Amino acid sequence: MTISYNWLCEYLPDAIEPAQLSKILTSIGLEVESLEQYEKIKGGLAGVVIGEVLTCEQHPNADKLKLTTIHIGKEAPLKVVCGAANVAALQKVAVATVGATIYPMTGEPMTMKAAKIRGEESQGMICAEDELGLGYSHDGIMVLPNHLTPGTPAAEYFKPYSDYIFEIGLTPNRMDAMSHLGVARDVAAYLTHHQKETRVKQPYANGFKADNNDAPIKVTVENTNDCPRYAGVTISGVTVAPSPEWLVNKLTAIGVRSINNIVDVTNYILHETGQPLHAFDLKAVTGNEIIVKNVATGTKFTTLDDKERSLHAEDLMICNAHESMCIAGVFGGSKSGVNNETKAIFLESACFHSTTIRKTSMRHGLRTDAATRFEKGIDISNTANVLKRAALLIKEVAGGTISCDLIDVYPNPKPKTTVTIKNHYLKKLSGKNYHADKVKRILTSLGFEIAKEGLDELMVEVPYSKPDISIPADLVEEILRIDGLDNVDIPTMISISPSVEKLGIKENLKEKIAHFLVGKGYTEILTNSITNSKYFDEAHSGNVVKMMNNLSAELDVMRPSMLESGLETIAYNVNRRNTNLQLFEFGKTYLVDGEGFKEEEHFCIFATGNSAEQGWRNKTTPIDFYSMKGLATAVLQWCGLQHISMEELAETDDTVAIYANKQLLGTLQMVGKNKLNQFDLKQPVYMLDLPFANLVKAVQKIKVVYKEVNKFPAVQRDLALVVNKQTRYEQIEKAVQGLKINKLQQMNLFDVFESDKLGADKKSMAVNFTFSDDTKTLTDNEIDAMMNKLIKCFEKEINAEIRK
Repeated sequence: MTISYNWLCEYLPDAIEPAQLSKILTSIGLEVESLEQYEKIKGGLAGVVIGEVLTCEQHPNADKLKLTTIHIGKEAPLKVVCGAANVAALQKVAVATVGATIYPMTGEPMTMKAAKIRGEESQGMICAEDELGLGYSHDGIMVLPNHLTPGTPAAEYFKPYSDYIFEIGLTPNRMDAMSHLGVARDVAAYLTHHQKETRVKQPYANGFKADNNDAPIKVTVENTNDCPRYAGVTISGVTVAPSPEWLVNKLTAIGVRSINNIVDVTNYILHETGQPLHAFDLKAVTGNEIIVKNVATGTKFTTLDDKERSLHAEDLMICNAHESMCIAGVFGGSKSGVNNETKAIFLESACFHSTTIRKTSMRHGLRTDAATRFEKGIDISNTANVLKRAALLIKEVAGGTISCDLIDVYPNPKPKTTVTIKNHYLKKLSGKNYHADKVKRILTSLGFEIAKEGLDELMVEVPYSKPDISIPADLVEEILRIDGLDNVDIPTMISISPSVEKLGIKENLKEKIAHFLVGKGYTEILTNSITNSKYFDEAHSGNVVKMMNNLSAELDVMRPSMLESGLETIAYNVNRRNTNLQLFEFGKTYLVDGEGFKEEEHFCIFATGNSAEQGWRNKTTPIDFYSMKGLATAVLQWCGLQHISMEELAETDDTVAIYANKQLLGTLQMVGKNKLNQFDLKQPVYMLDLPFANLVKAVQKIKVVYKEVNKFPAVQRDLALVVNKQTRYEQIEKAVQGLKINKLQQMNLFDVFESDKLGADKKSMAVNFTFSDDTKTLTDNEIDAMMNKLIKCFEKEINAEIRK
């Protein structure tokens, strides 16, 4: 929310310094994110003065330059070389003196320095309009009125507009502060509570009346639920033209572009009061009738941006006797807007249902200032007052006459919300004892009315400007922020009830895995769970959860898998030459499950490129399927799981299923070329995907038992097995596991060798075995017996030969 300091001060009886006002705003819950000075003319014309040309002679060394002397209120005149053809003696001009910095409309700023131009001294610069940032004209220097006094600062004559701009981080519930008047009410309440009684200067005048009844309009509201109140008035004989300078300055300072005097007034009122208005060209109101209604689904309507939109049956429309003119509360139509030929207008001020406006705004992707305010709720009691204020302002800046009585359709006046707050509840929630008089003073200064007062409770009527307030806790918040959170005493003792976190194992496991992977050089990522439907083919589209109100065409579905969002991150980095990536993520996927939805949490690892950067002492190695299998095994072992195995899936060659204790945990895959092509990736990408619930269940089954470190030495033996080339190491592991040799602590494949000398279609696999006994040192005979048992098993189970 952008607030102008000058504008805000118009509603306060006494001006407050910008820095102090910034502190007050932050203390009452309107956090000031930035405070910056605004200057319509950058630099504020500092160092530029009014001068009188005393003499003007031809430059002796240049045909197009003049030598001038300028009186600027000092004893000695300035010598200035000027290239303007229109400079002459006795003119009053704007002079940028030495040291002044000017900011031209185009180009870089210029700081004046004493210089010699073609051999002649020059002590400043006589300025043109565009050189001072006052306009775009460069047809010579500016010649000013003759009555001006030399030496007068140019800023005193031109009066360049300056202001301070507050950027307020408004919370979603504070629609009452989405205007300058709303902010002023809060400031006045703060001053009333902390300093002295302060009332906001209301801009509403009592002088509204119809000049005639030459252009009456009939208003019919068919949908009173979505439009509980609708007001309007016609103004004839207006002249559409540029807005006066004061109006342009106020709007420009807060970042609103000036369009014309009619539209500018509606924008001015919006930012002053928070009430959106809309002006129709009266010629577009055919039949002299306004109808507020819904139209059939599929009806075509062209909006102000010249885009044809297909309407929904729930979209509320402002129509004339024959067709739609405006999407109510959201956006105007191309045929009914105010233009340079407009001579009469119908000015609308209405209250629309917040939910309806939000849905329509999201449905059509039209996030306008008006829609933003309507969807949060506006002050329904102020609809007519704001309309009167706007009508009088339009008469002031655009002329014309009010050509009908004020129309105000309000069939079912909304009752005020009442909320009761008890003293002990206020103390419990705020942590502070408040005197009843202070509570009433704060609430009444914010516009609340006392409905009933008891010994231990207070019932108040909520002002229409605060539609978000409905429960006692809301009142506590209002009291706290006006009194100041810093004024709440910090208790000397805090009583708490310890809670037992049932999901502690889940969070601890995440932390454990994350620390392990970070130590391995991996980086955690957090990707968007909303993704693009184009990533998924028709076979999967039926299970995808589609967004009803997607903010963009590229983000329209909830991700059914973690793969695509991970590949987006990889592609982003690879395109910027960061090709060696080791990433992991904890995230969720979403699928349609019958009539409902299925949400599943995943743990994923993504890897591509090389495992490390190449250095002078080491060569880099590319990440491959085997290194990923090793990483997957290491992660699971770090979690405490044992008997980890992997099996190829029958339906694909590039994916393996991962098991621990015969329980399926997830998959490891080499991403297919078709999927890589979607992201324009040329290098292999590997992905480990473990549904996190499976991993948590497996870890919960583990019984941690402490065992003393073995004090007896371990013994290692190697075997080189000649086997068929198709034999996998997993077969060797399974064969060994079947023997159940308790003293075999570990086995490891350390070499694979292939040669024609071994025989056709043969290879050698060298395996290291580690034996240990917790009670004694193993003898050679015991070790030989276990090795013989292993050899017989290999010969029988995998048809292996022992290589000597």
